[in-house]
Amino acid sequence: MAFCTYILYSESRDRYYVGSCEDFSVRLIQHNSGRNKSTSGGAPWIVKKLEEYPTRSEALARESFIKKMKSRKFIEQVIVGER
Repeated sequence: MAFCTYILYSESRDRYYVGSCEDFSVRLIQHNSGRNKSTSGGAPWIVKKLEEYPTRSEALARESFIKKMKSRKFIEQVIVGER
């Protein structure tokens, strides 16, 4: 099974969330149901970017790289495919 890195957007909070997982459909339900403390107040979350990787380590490395940039502008460039 493929692993993925994803970027979600909350219109109510005007914030992005970056994560990675193995089963994205289940993970999105968890985010939108309030199961996660960090995303519970931002539902509904909208999928802005979904990237698939063959291994968990590659998906985690991509998530980590995006988060290390600490930049909304960088995240928006990733979404449109510039990064």
